[in-house]
Amino acid sequence: MLYNNIKYYLRPFGFVPLKDLASQKNKVIEVRGNHYSYIEVIKREKKKNYKTSFMVEDFYKFADKNKQLHDCLNSLKKNLAVNSKIFKKKKLLVFSILNITPDSFSDGGENLDLKKNITSAEEMIKNGADFIDIGGESTRPGACKVKPSDEILRVLPTIQLLNHKRINMSLDTRNSTTMELGILGGVKIINDVSALNNDKKSIDIIRKYKIPIILMHMPGNPKTMMRKANYSDVTLDVYDFLENRIKFCESKGIDRKNIIIDPGVGFGKDLEDNIKLLKQLSIFHTLECPIMLGISRKRFISAINKNSKPKDRLGGTISTTIHAIMQGIQIHRVHDVKEARQAIDVFEKLNEK
Repeated sequence: MLYNNIKYYLRPFGFVPLKDLASQKNKVIEVRGNHYSYIEVIKREKKKNYKTSFMVEDFYKFADKNKQLHDCLNSLKKNLAVNSKIFKKKKLLVFSILNITPDSFSDGGENLDLKKNITSAEEMIKNGADFIDIGGESTRPGACKVKPSDEILRVLPTIQLLNHKRINMSLDTRNSTTMELGILGGVKIINDVSALNNDKKSIDIIRKYKIPIILMHMPGNPKTMMRKANYSDVTLDVYDFLENRIKFCESKGIDRKNIIIDPGVGFGKDLEDNIKLLKQLSIFHTLECPIMLGISRKRFISAINKNSKPKDRLGGTISTTIHAIMQGIQIHRVHDVKEARQAIDVFEKLNEK
């Protein structure tokens, strides 16, 4: 929150499992169902950052004397007004990736057959996917823009058939025409990597149909994003971008309960940027929106352990997913549904009271 050119950010850390809460009474803060024993306060003033960490019980005393921090604390503790049609009874959701493209970085060319798409989607649901995230345009670094007409021809037949089978779908697109036809075909969520920046008409579609929107951070577009990656502080810059896009949506009549945010790991970020962002994910909770994370088979995993092929990155994907859950990330976009759902279920069971 900005006050006289000074902006404060709060990052809870020090995850405390539910089974250990008894010994931490009055010493933890609950955030999105998780509990933490420390809070980092970041003060940003004229692009300079000042960081201080507190134990939770000490932070409460400190925040009581500072209105700005008190307001940030209220945002951190606030119960989210989430769309009940998305979350239903589950705390953690899995969105399964179905790219109907010839050139996606991991599965390009694998899902161009309509019959195979339907079979794959049904298997994903069987293995624990909550939504099938369908895309008809590759947004990997350097990818060229696809005409909306071509994108529509790729995705619409699959959308129509999956809707007939009553399978929940989100649509990964940055084009308003594709959005509208997808929604009319049965899509329940729009996932826009441009955060509604690519097509000025997109916001009208989201408002018209009152459908949830996922806003992702990406500098520029897929063709230019790696050249546009210039940050003062990657985490705070991504935070500010998402905060501005949330305000834009609300100014256009979009209910905050229909907004999901995604920090865009791998989109216009190098290894150092991605690692820093992943270590500080819990900072985004003060934006008061559910958070999606797409780290499945991403290149940063290979940069750490030298496995070059995307399909060899399952271990790194699962490790990062668990790390994100401990920071309160609610939505996980993955290729390997069965393994991701198993990891999530086991983690939740082991951390029960």
